[in-house]
Amino acid sequence: MPTFAAHDGTTLAYHVHGSGGRPLVCLPGGPQASAYLGDLGGLSAHRRVITLDLRGTGDSATPADAASYRCDRQAEDVEALRAHLGEDRLDLLGHCGGANLAVRYAARHPARIARLVLITPSTRAVGVDIAGEARREVARSRAAEPWFAEAYAALERITAGEGRPGDGSLIAPFTYGRWDAPARAHHADGERRLSREAAAGFGAEGAFDPAATRAALKALDAPVLVLAGEVDVAGPPAAMSEVAGLFPRAELVVQPSAGHFPWLDDPVWFAGTLRNWLDQTALDQTALDQTVR
Repeated sequence: MPTFAAHDGTTLAYHVHGSGGRPLVCLPGGPQASAYLGDLGGLSAHRRVITLDLRGTGDSATPADAASYRCDRQAEDVEALRAHLGEDRLDLLGHCGGANLAVRYAARHPARIARLVLITPSTRAVGVDIAGEARREVARSRAAEPWFAEAYAALERITAGEGRPGDGSLIAPFTYGRWDAPARAHHADGERRLSREAAAGFGAEGAFDPAATRAALKALDAPVLVLAGEVDVAGPPAAMSEVAGLFPRAELVVQPSAGHFPWLDDPVWFAGTLRNWLDQTALDQTALDQTVR
Protein backbone atom coordinates (compact mmCIF):
# COMPACT_ATOMS: atom_id res chain seq x y z
CA MET A 1 0.00 0.00 0.00
CA PRO A 2 1.71 3.22 -1.13
CA THR A 3 1.72 6.34 1.02
CA PHE A 4 2.88 9.94 0.75
CA ALA A 5 3.27 12.94 3.04
CA ALA A 6 0.49 15.54 2.91
CA HIS A 7 1.16 19.26 3.00
CA ASP A 8 1.21 19.21 6.83
CA GLY A 9 3.17 15.97 7.17
CA THR A 10 0.16 13.68 7.71
CA THR A 11 0.76 10.27 6.10
CA LEU A 12 -1.91 9.53 3.52
CA ALA A 13 -2.53 6.23 1.76
CA TYR A 14 -3.81 5.44 -1.69
CA HIS A 15 -4.68 2.26 -3.54
CA VAL A 16 -3.78 1.38 -7.12
CA HIS A 17 -6.12 -0.72 -9.26
CA GLY A 18 -4.77 -1.84 -12.63
CA SER A 19 -1.43 -1.10 -14.19
CA GLY A 20 -2.05 0.33 -17.63
CA GLY A 21 -2.99 3.71 -18.99
CA ARG A 22 -2.97 7.20 -17.61
CA PRO A 23 -3.83 7.39 -13.88
CA LEU A 24 -7.29 8.46 -12.80
CA VAL A 25 -7.19 9.87 -9.27
CA CYS A 26 -10.45 9.21 -7.41
CA LEU A 27 -11.71 11.06 -4.34
CA PRO A 28 -14.32 9.25 -2.21
CA GLY A 29 -17.30 10.73 -0.45
CA GLY A 30 -18.29 10.33 3.16
CA PRO A 31 -15.64 11.03 4.14
CA GLN A 32 -15.02 7.31 4.32
CA ALA A 33 -12.34 4.87 3.22
CA SER A 34 -12.08 4.66 -0.55
CA ALA A 35 -12.64 0.87 -0.54
CA TYR A 36 -16.33 1.35 -1.39
CA LEU A 37 -15.30 2.65 -4.83
CA GLY A 38 -13.67 -0.67 -5.72
CA ASP A 39 -12.18 -0.34 -9.18
CA LEU A 40 -15.22 1.58 -10.45
CA GLY A 41 -16.96 -1.28 -12.18
CA GLY A 42 -13.90 -2.71 -13.90
CA LEU A 43 -12.47 0.59 -15.16
CA SER A 44 -9.05 -0.62 -13.97
CA ALA A 45 -8.92 -2.92 -16.99
CA HIS A 46 -8.42 0.22 -19.09
CA ARG A 47 -7.00 2.84 -16.71
CA ARG A 48 -4.76 2.94 -13.65
CA VAL A 49 -7.37 3.78 -11.00
CA ILE A 50 -5.90 5.46 -7.92
CA THR A 51 -8.27 5.79 -4.95
CA LEU A 52 -7.23 8.11 -2.13
CA ASP A 53 -8.07 7.45 1.51
CA LEU A 54 -8.81 10.95 2.77
CA ARG A 55 -7.12 11.98 6.01
CA GLY A 56 -8.49 10.16 9.03
CA THR A 57 -10.12 7.42 6.93
CA GLY A 58 -9.09 3.96 5.77
CA ASP A 59 -5.34 3.46 5.82
CA SER A 60 -4.52 7.17 6.09
CA ALA A 61 -3.35 8.65 9.37
CA THR A 62 -5.47 10.79 11.66
CA PRO A 63 -4.17 14.38 11.47
CA ALA A 64 -2.76 16.10 14.52
CA ASP A 65 -4.95 19.12 13.82
CA ALA A 66 -8.66 18.28 13.44
CA ALA A 67 -9.20 21.61 11.66
CA SER A 68 -7.30 20.14 8.69
CA TYR A 69 -10.30 17.93 7.90
CA ARG A 70 -11.96 20.95 6.33
CA CYS A 71 -12.69 20.43 2.64
CA ASP A 72 -10.86 23.49 1.34
CA ARG A 73 -7.75 22.56 3.33
CA GLN A 74 -7.75 19.02 1.98
CA ALA A 75 -7.37 20.44 -1.52
CA GLU A 76 -3.67 20.66 -0.74
CA ASP A 77 -3.66 16.90 0.00
CA VAL A 78 -4.71 16.36 -3.62
CA GLU A 79 -1.95 18.66 -4.79
CA ALA A 80 0.57 16.72 -2.69
CA LEU A 81 -0.63 13.47 -4.29
CA ARG A 82 -0.26 14.96 -7.77
CA ALA A 83 3.32 15.94 -7.02
CA HIS A 84 4.00 12.52 -5.49
CA LEU A 85 2.73 10.79 -8.63
CA GLY A 86 4.87 13.02 -10.81
CA GLU A 87 1.91 14.11 -12.95
CA ASP A 88 1.88 17.60 -14.44
CA ARG A 89 -1.92 17.48 -14.74
CA LEU A 90 -4.50 15.13 -13.26
CA ASP A 91 -7.45 13.24 -14.56
CA LEU A 92 -9.47 13.73 -11.38
CA LEU A 93 -12.70 12.02 -10.31
CA GLY A 94 -14.86 12.90 -7.31
CA HIS A 95 -17.83 10.91 -6.08
CA CYS A 96 -20.56 12.36 -3.85
CA GLY A 97 -18.86 14.47 -1.16
CA GLY A 98 -15.52 13.86 -2.88
CA ALA A 99 -16.81 15.99 -5.73
CA ASN A 100 -16.78 18.97 -3.34
CA LEU A 101 -13.08 18.38 -2.81
CA ALA A 102 -12.50 17.86 -6.53
CA VAL A 103 -14.08 21.19 -7.48
CA ARG A 104 -12.32 23.05 -4.66
CA TYR A 105 -9.05 21.65 -5.98
CA ALA A 106 -9.96 22.55 -9.57
CA ALA A 107 -10.85 26.09 -8.52
CA ARG A 108 -7.56 26.52 -6.69
CA HIS A 109 -5.29 24.68 -9.16
CA PRO A 110 -7.02 24.91 -12.56
CA ALA A 111 -3.80 24.42 -14.51
CA ARG A 112 -3.36 21.02 -12.85
CA ILE A 113 -6.63 19.61 -14.23
CA ALA A 114 -6.52 17.64 -17.47
CA ARG A 115 -10.04 16.18 -17.14
CA LEU A 116 -12.58 16.35 -14.33
CA VAL A 117 -15.22 13.67 -13.66
CA LEU A 118 -18.00 14.25 -11.11
CA ILE A 119 -20.03 11.16 -10.24
CA THR A 120 -23.42 11.79 -8.59
CA PRO A 121 -21.79 14.83 -6.96
CA SER A 122 -22.71 16.60 -3.76
CA THR A 123 -23.43 20.25 -4.56
CA ARG A 124 -22.36 22.00 -1.34
CA ALA A 125 -19.16 23.47 -2.76
CA VAL A 126 -20.97 25.08 -5.69
CA GLY A 127 -24.15 26.10 -3.87
CA VAL A 128 -26.69 24.28 -6.03
CA ASP A 129 -29.79 23.81 -3.88
CA ILE A 130 -31.82 20.62 -4.36
CA ALA A 131 -35.46 21.09 -3.46
CA GLY A 132 -37.21 18.47 -1.42
CA GLU A 133 -39.86 18.06 -4.11
CA ALA A 134 -37.16 17.24 -6.68
CA ARG A 135 -35.99 14.40 -4.45
CA ARG A 136 -39.54 13.20 -3.83
CA GLU A 137 -40.32 13.21 -7.54
CA VAL A 138 -37.40 10.89 -8.25
CA ALA A 139 -38.32 8.75 -5.27
CA ARG A 140 -41.90 8.29 -6.48
CA SER A 141 -40.60 6.60 -9.61
CA ARG A 142 -39.79 3.64 -7.30
CA ALA A 143 -43.35 3.34 -5.97
CA ALA A 144 -43.67 -0.30 -7.09
CA GLU A 145 -40.78 -1.44 -4.88
CA PRO A 146 -41.74 -3.49 -1.79
CA TRP A 147 -39.74 -1.22 0.51
CA PHE A 148 -41.14 2.03 -0.94
CA ALA A 149 -43.77 2.99 1.64
CA GLU A 150 -41.45 2.94 4.65
CA ALA A 151 -38.57 4.56 2.77
CA TYR A 152 -40.76 7.29 1.28
CA ALA A 153 -42.26 8.16 4.67
CA ALA A 154 -38.73 8.59 6.04
CA LEU A 155 -37.78 10.75 3.05
CA GLU A 156 -40.83 12.94 3.63
CA ARG A 157 -39.78 13.50 7.25
CA ILE A 158 -36.19 14.30 6.29
CA THR A 159 -37.11 16.77 3.54
CA ALA A 160 -39.54 18.47 5.94
CA GLY A 161 -36.79 18.87 8.52
CA GLU A 162 -38.46 16.39 10.85
CA GLY A 163 -36.15 13.41 10.43
CA ARG A 164 -36.04 10.78 13.16
CA PRO A 165 -33.12 8.59 14.29
CA GLY A 166 -32.84 5.76 11.80
CA ASP A 167 -34.48 7.59 8.90
CA GLY A 168 -31.13 7.83 7.12
CA SER A 169 -30.95 4.04 7.01
CA LEU A 170 -34.57 3.73 5.93
CA ILE A 171 -33.97 5.80 2.79
CA ALA A 172 -30.88 3.81 1.81
CA PRO A 173 -32.79 1.83 -0.87
CA PHE A 174 -33.31 5.08 -2.79
CA THR A 175 -29.54 5.37 -3.30
CA TYR A 176 -29.24 2.12 -5.26
CA GLY A 177 -30.77 1.12 -8.56
CA ARG A 178 -31.53 -2.29 -7.05
CA TRP A 179 -31.98 -2.87 -3.33
CA ASP A 180 -30.64 -6.41 -3.44
CA ALA A 181 -28.18 -8.34 -1.28
CA PRO A 182 -25.03 -6.76 -2.84
CA ALA A 183 -26.53 -3.28 -2.35
CA ARG A 184 -27.37 -4.03 1.28
CA ALA A 185 -23.85 -5.32 1.90
CA HIS A 186 -22.33 -2.28 0.19
CA HIS A 187 -24.42 0.08 2.31
CA ALA A 188 -23.54 -1.72 5.57
CA ASP A 189 -19.85 -1.72 4.70
CA GLY A 190 -19.97 1.99 3.92
CA GLU A 191 -21.59 2.72 7.27
CA ARG A 192 -18.78 0.87 9.03
CA ARG A 193 -16.09 2.75 7.13
CA LEU A 194 -17.56 6.23 7.64
CA SER A 195 -15.50 8.51 9.90
CA ARG A 196 -17.87 10.69 11.92
CA GLU A 197 -15.04 12.96 13.03
CA ALA A 198 -13.74 13.42 9.50
CA ALA A 199 -17.26 14.01 8.18
CA ALA A 200 -17.96 16.69 10.78
CA GLY A 201 -14.69 18.46 10.05
CA PHE A 202 -15.04 18.19 6.27
CA GLY A 203 -17.99 20.56 6.19
CA ALA A 204 -16.98 22.81 9.09
CA GLU A 205 -17.51 26.56 8.89
CA GLY A 206 -15.39 28.06 6.14
CA ALA A 207 -15.10 24.82 4.16
CA PHE A 208 -17.16 26.14 1.25
CA ASP A 209 -17.33 29.43 -0.61
CA PRO A 210 -19.83 28.72 -3.41
CA ALA A 211 -19.70 32.15 -5.04
CA ALA A 212 -15.91 32.17 -5.33
CA THR A 213 -15.81 28.54 -6.43
CA ARG A 214 -18.42 29.07 -9.14
CA ALA A 215 -16.55 32.13 -10.43
CA ALA A 216 -13.30 30.16 -10.62
CA LEU A 217 -14.93 27.21 -12.38
CA LYS A 218 -16.23 29.47 -15.15
CA ALA A 219 -12.63 29.84 -16.26
CA LEU A 220 -11.69 26.15 -16.03
CA ASP A 221 -10.28 25.22 -19.44
CA ALA A 222 -10.68 21.46 -19.12
CA PRO A 223 -13.38 19.00 -20.19
CA VAL A 224 -15.78 18.00 -17.43
CA LEU A 225 -18.12 15.01 -17.22
CA VAL A 226 -21.03 15.07 -14.77
CA LEU A 227 -22.61 11.63 -14.41
CA ALA A 228 -26.01 11.38 -12.73
CA GLY A 229 -28.06 8.36 -11.76
CA GLU A 230 -31.59 8.38 -13.19
CA VAL A 231 -33.13 7.34 -9.85
CA ASP A 232 -30.66 8.99 -7.45
CA VAL A 233 -32.59 10.99 -4.83
CA ALA A 234 -29.32 12.46 -3.52
CA GLY A 235 -28.59 14.08 -6.88
CA PRO A 236 -31.65 14.29 -9.14
CA PRO A 237 -30.71 14.67 -12.82
CA ALA A 238 -32.17 18.20 -13.01
CA ALA A 239 -29.79 19.36 -10.26
CA MET A 240 -26.89 17.57 -11.93
CA SER A 241 -27.69 19.45 -15.13
CA GLU A 242 -27.36 22.69 -13.18
CA VAL A 243 -23.95 21.56 -11.90
CA ALA A 244 -22.79 20.84 -15.46
CA GLY A 245 -23.89 24.31 -16.47
CA LEU A 246 -21.32 25.86 -14.15
CA PHE A 247 -18.45 24.75 -16.40
CA PRO A 248 -17.62 26.06 -19.88
CA ARG A 249 -16.78 22.58 -21.24
CA ALA A 250 -19.06 20.16 -19.39
CA GLU A 251 -21.17 17.24 -20.53
CA LEU A 252 -24.01 15.68 -18.54
CA VAL A 253 -24.68 11.96 -18.83
CA VAL A 254 -27.58 10.25 -17.03
CA GLN A 255 -27.11 6.53 -16.40
CA PRO A 256 -30.42 4.70 -16.84
CA SER A 257 -31.94 3.06 -13.74
CA ALA A 258 -28.89 3.96 -11.64
CA GLY A 259 -28.72 5.36 -8.15
CA HIS A 260 -25.98 7.07 -6.19
CA PHE A 261 -23.41 4.33 -6.85
CA PRO A 262 -23.82 3.79 -10.60
CA TRP A 263 -20.80 1.52 -11.04
CA LEU A 264 -22.66 -1.06 -8.93
CA ASP A 265 -25.96 -0.80 -10.82
CA ASP A 266 -24.48 -1.42 -14.28
CA PRO A 267 -20.68 -1.76 -14.18
CA VAL A 268 -20.33 -2.41 -17.91
CA TRP A 269 -22.32 0.71 -18.87
CA PHE A 270 -20.54 2.84 -16.27
CA ALA A 271 -16.96 1.76 -17.02
CA GLY A 272 -17.56 1.88 -20.76
CA THR A 273 -19.00 5.39 -20.59
CA LEU A 274 -16.08 6.70 -18.54
CA ARG A 275 -13.51 4.96 -20.70
CA ASN A 276 -15.00 6.32 -23.92
CA TRP A 277 -15.28 9.85 -22.55
CA LEU A 278 -11.74 9.88 -21.18
CA ASP A 279 -10.32 8.46 -24.43
CA GLN A 280 -12.30 10.82 -26.67
CA THR A 281 -11.42 13.96 -24.72
CA ALA A 282 -7.75 12.93 -24.77
CA LEU A 283 -7.93 12.54 -28.56
CA ASP A 284 -9.67 15.90 -28.89
CA GLN A 285 -6.96 17.55 -26.82
CA THR A 286 -4.21 15.96 -28.91
CA ALA A 287 -5.86 17.21 -32.09
CA LEU A 288 -6.23 20.69 -30.62
CA ASP A 289 -2.57 20.77 -29.57
CA GLN A 290 -1.48 19.75 -33.08
CA THR A 291 -3.69 22.42 -34.63
CA VAL A 292 -2.23 25.12 -32.38
CA ARG A 293 1.29 24.07 -33.29
